[in-house]
Amino acid sequence: MSTALVTGASSGIGEVYAERLARRGLDLLLVARSAAKLETLATRLRAETGVNVDILPADLANPEDLAKVEARLRHDRTIDTLVNNAGIAGEGAIVDADPAYLTGMINLNIVAVTRLVAAVAPRFAAQGTGTIVNLTSVTALMPGGFTSVYPATKAFVLAFTEALQAELGAKGVRVQAVLPGITRTAIWEAEQLDTIPAEMVMDVNEMVDAALAGLDQGENITIPSLPDQAAFDSFIAARDALHPHLSRDRAAPRYRA
Repeated sequence: MSTALVTGASSGIGEVYAERLARRGLDLLLVARSAAKLETLATRLRAETGVNVDILPADLANPEDLAKVEARLRHDRTIDTLVNNAGIAGEGAIVDADPAYLTGMINLNIVAVTRLVAAVAPRFAAQGTGTIVNLTSVTALMPGGFTSVYPATKAFVLAFTEALQAELGAKGVRVQAVLPGITRTAIWEAEQLDTIPAEMVMDVNEMVDAALAGLDQGENITIPSLPDQAAFDSFIAARDALHPHLSRDRAAPRYRA
């Protein structure tokens, strides 16, 4: 049987991914901090879809809990899909930041994503199959338009995913980065959403459905709200055009005395 491990599965984007994957016939292993919320969701999905749903309560910012999930990914050969969704935002301005909160954000948004992929990648590569979906954010492409640390963590996830595509894609592993914009989930407080134009806020169900459609269509990077994929392709082409000039034996003329 095929099993999808979904992190941050107790609510929001992760919960909708769990629902959609269950309806596609995949068994589930749901990971989040709240055992009670996970069990409620698991009970409902078992009844509605008939798939097997297991839960693994874990705080992925906690090293011991992270190690438990890593071990499951390494050794449970039924897991052939990893959805790295867990993450936090909301750190505020850097001049007022709580260092402990920033550390927790980096541990969850960067360290956990990296280590979970590293735990499952050897098995996927050896098998020549498997799917890794990393949830990042459009803020990875617009760091000046939000806070300072959250976009940086999401830029890491985007760059990490692109590197994984280059390394693992040739071995038969599917790797997708999903870049949601503002999505109506608990990560955004109601008061915040009330101040944002409605046309900028996507329903979470629509966002996940678009992300899965992008996966089905073979996209490596899916931006659910982007009207014209050619615009992003042009961005990537312009970035790639820099490559021959980024490491040379002489400094650029403008820097020479």
